[in-house]
Amino acid sequence: MTEPRLVIDDAAARDFRVHRSTLVEPAILEQERRRIFDRCWIYVGHESEIREPGDFHTRNVAGRPVILCRDSRGKPRVFLNTCRHRGATVCREARGNARLFFCFYHGWSYNRDGALVGVPGADAYPPSFRKEEHGLAEPPRVDSYRGFVFLNFDAQAMALRDYLAGATEYIDLVLDQSPSGRMEIIRGVQEYDVAANWKLLVENSFDDYHLLTTHKTWLDYLRNSGVEMKPPAQGHLLPAHGIGKELGNGHAVIDNVNFRGRPVARWIPVYGEAAKPEIERIRAELVARLGEARAARVADTNRNLVVFPNLVINDGSSVTVRTFFPLSADRMQVRAWALGPVDETAAARAIRLDSFLTFYGPGGFATPDDVEALEAVQAGIGATHREVPWSVMSRGMAKEGEQLNTDERHLRAFWLQWDRLMRGARPGA
Repeated sequence: MTEPRLVIDDAAARDFRVHRSTLVEPAILEQERRRIFDRCWIYVGHESEIREPGDFHTRNVAGRPVILCRDSRGKPRVFLNTCRHRGATVCREARGNARLFFCFYHGWSYNRDGALVGVPGADAYPPSFRKEEHGLAEPPRVDSYRGFVFLNFDAQAMALRDYLAGATEYIDLVLDQSPSGRMEIIRGVQEYDVAANWKLLVENSFDDYHLLTTHKTWLDYLRNSGVEMKPPAQGHLLPAHGIGKELGNGHAVIDNVNFRGRPVARWIPVYGEAAKPEIERIRAELVARLGEARAARVADTNRNLVVFPNLVINDGSSVTVRTFFPLSADRMQVRAWALGPVDETAAARAIRLDSFLTFYGPGGFATPDDVEALEAVQAGIGATHREVPWSVMSRGMAKEGEQLNTDERHLRAFWLQWDRLMRGARPGA
């Protein structure tokens, strides 16, 4: 029996729809876990979180507990956080530095390279038991791109660099903010649950259509603070309202004109007079290092990048790295971090963190609005998806060529990749 289509893409009729059961049904979530999260490259963390040998973070990634650590030779590693004896979680701390990972259940211990080094009462085991065969398990594939560490549970997966496709252009734009080309996760993490399907946060993360209504309070705050939000002069890098762009393999981006100011761009009144000299210094360094054109690209445009399926890098008023995983069909767990140049001054770091918290923080102008919107969508769809089965996502389909950030081509790119994988295709095929 043929499975019913959940995504309708009718280019001739300019019709694109997504069946709302995709946001509600537990059986669909189980398929996503097998066909998407088990086959795609999934973000684990950033190399800057583990600076020294033995540094580690534990977190759940694609439904598995993992240890992100730096081994004795300084190499980033990812281990499955489960004892090879009876399966207990080996490391039960959120972060730290360790010479050994010790299982509290029966006392087996593993070194920072994952090798099994301690077995109490080892002489009771038969000769067939070999410690070197029972080290901490690792995902089949682990790789990184410019400090961003990913794993893949599919041993036959395409290479990470090929998987990222056009997303690397936008990651590179983020890294160019740093004089050394190195960025770091700033210590501290935002963690919260949202009572909504995880794919709704994908949509929300690069949907600028909702900006004027959902975030009106923030826009009013900027205007009342004296921020000018006017279209750029003719010949600017981007159209007045930015573009939406597909990047391959389900990745996509909105690429916007910078109205709101950024710590690497230009001073705006909400930063305060004291911040002006530091922001001007940063801008001058960008121009000297990158040239006028590249400096303008880095500083005068914002970008919200989605790396399929669930990594978002928002390079707006600050740089935010956000990832999220489904807990159930109608609930997700979100983690978000601030990212900044390793070589920025204390003054620049203060401006960055203020921008991060003011807009993206749990009590900021954006995040509470977005959580409220997503939970309202989930409540409406959860109660009515049988009577109103389809969501319309055809904005911009009648246009030829470039799409604006308020159109929905980039959202459609995510859903088309989702649909291909859910119907059995492999990433990159």
